[in-house]
Amino acid sequence: MTDIIDTHQHLWDLDRFRLSWLAGLDALDRSFTHHDYAAATQGLGVVRSVYMEVDVSDDQRREEVDYVVGLCANPTLPTVAAVVSGRPAEAGFGDWVRGLLTHAVVKGVRQVLHVPDAVRGTCLQTDFINGIRLLGEAGLRFDVCLRPGELVDAEKLAGACPDTLLILDHCGIPNPNIVAGITEPDGGPMSHTADGWRRSIDEISERSNVICKISGIAAAAGDTDNLAELLAPTINHCLDAFGPDRVVFGGDWPVCTLGATYAEWVTALHAVIAERPADQQSRLLHDNAARLYALD
Repeated sequence: MTDIIDTHQHLWDLDRFRLSWLAGLDALDRSFTHHDYAAATQGLGVVRSVYMEVDVSDDQRREEVDYVVGLCANPTLPTVAAVVSGRPAEAGFGDWVRGLLTHAVVKGVRQVLHVPDAVRGTCLQTDFINGIRLLGEAGLRFDVCLRPGELVDAEKLAGACPDTLLILDHCGIPNPNIVAGITEPDGGPMSHTADGWRRSIDEISERSNVICKISGIAAAAGDTDNLAELLAPTINHCLDAFGPDRVVFGGDWPVCTLGATYAEWVTALHAVIAERPADQQSRLLHDNAARLYALD
């Protein structure tokens, strides 16, 4: 079994952090610890992981950094690096970045922009773009998490910030059922067409400073029967568009459990990529993450 570096590991302790977005998500509205993660990934070959910020309250962002730095300092845990929260358009973002540079395990920043109240075009505002450029100057990455109908903004952001490495989360957050031709767009805020998503992925993949994280899509599966068949059109299009050197794997646990267990997600991914050359499988699951996140 190929060793796995999971570039999208969520952990949260609700006795410590406030996560307002959990309201109404009963399946996730509890603490998820490194012990739970170890149980979920047991026997699957996960050797290292990169913590992904969990959108804590703004006044807890520094505490979250301290929390994950402590996790990374524990040699018994797989967590070796982190992407933390940040607001690139804020006036104090430069100071925030300089503070992050005191922690070698912090590899990047994310601001979620796919939530219902996110204002379209936020990532193209001048202050935001300047913040993303600042990340590149500091050698840090930015995770792009946009609604699928707005991926054109991600392509424009990449063009405006050519010296910053952008990681496109969750394959651009398509609904895999729509991409597979099973369901039709519903007109909601996350709505998109299969062809529109494919065109957007093709366009953004032309930007050499963007990599694609194969993650997140299991959460929207809805049914684990024939999971590999359902997810294959999304996975294969991303792999073909970005090529073998600009893709990484993300577990998106525990959010993935809204649609599939971690084991079901990894098993389905293995099935989808089984016919690809072994070295390409290794690059997706392990080698690219080690290189792109500077883990070695």
